[in-house]
Amino acid sequence: MTKIRSLCAPLLILAIGLLAIGCGSSDEVVSPPEAWVLTMSDEFDGPEGAPPNPAMWTYDVGGDGWGNNQLEFNTDRAENVSLDGQGNLRIVARAESYMGNDYTSGRIKTEGLFEQWLGRFEARIKLPEGQGFWPAFWMLGSNIDEVPWPGCGEIDILEHQGQRPGRVFASLHGPGYSGGNPMSGDFSLPDGESFADDFHIFAVDWDPGRITFSVDGEVYHAVNSADVRSLGDWVFNQDFFVILNLAVGGNLGGPVGPDTVFPSQMLVDYVRIFERAK
Repeated sequence: MTKIRSLCAPLLILAIGLLAIGCGSSDEVVSPPEAWVLTMSDEFDGPEGAPPNPAMWTYDVGGDGWGNNQLEFNTDRAENVSLDGQGNLRIVARAESYMGNDYTSGRIKTEGLFEQWLGRFEARIKLPEGQGFWPAFWMLGSNIDEVPWPGCGEIDILEHQGQRPGRVFASLHGPGYSGGNPMSGDFSLPDGESFADDFHIFAVDWDPGRITFSVDGEVYHAVNSADVRSLGDWVFNQDFFVILNLAVGGNLGGPVGPDTVFPSQMLVDYVRIFERAK
């Protein structure tokens, strides 16, 4: 199941919950519905400007559009990816000429460092607002080098369009249900509220043959293996790795708006990954 476990020892988390800790965290209790074993946790504690833990995260660097016509060049610079000194990871999109692109941002992943099949994957995130921003918390199959996308599978725990500040959505991509036709569901805050106003917990509970998505503990989308049978194969029977990124533009982000403010940031309070207790 887990290729490499956490740098901290596995911790049994009972249904009484897990206290969100660290600067920038809320006082609310995260209460998974059953007992869990913590297999990976990054609370992003550290001095301002420090990089994310290199034992957990590596970078995707480049600016070729990432298959989605994205406008940014993703770098490994502190200006784009670093700790904020208050217990958060910040991924910052900037309007600047860099390596032939008009914008920079960041994209980090656990590929080759932490990969897991099944469990609960959650992050507490504050999203940016503005036309053209496309932040995401997602996963790809660890066999992507041998089995090209979408055969490797993709689990989008969170995607957001900055021009729709109160709405997020989640998707599964696989052969026959990918690109513009994934298995998707969306979640909206009450009218007038924005995901840029505060942190929210985005999570997926992944079990054999079933993947369930939630925001702040509220389930809003679930897909069973039987749901994709008429479309293609269920390709979620292997380890996946985690990705955090803030795209600019692209097929989903759309053009940058005239009033879009740069720099803008995606703040991540924590990432925590669990296995169900045996």
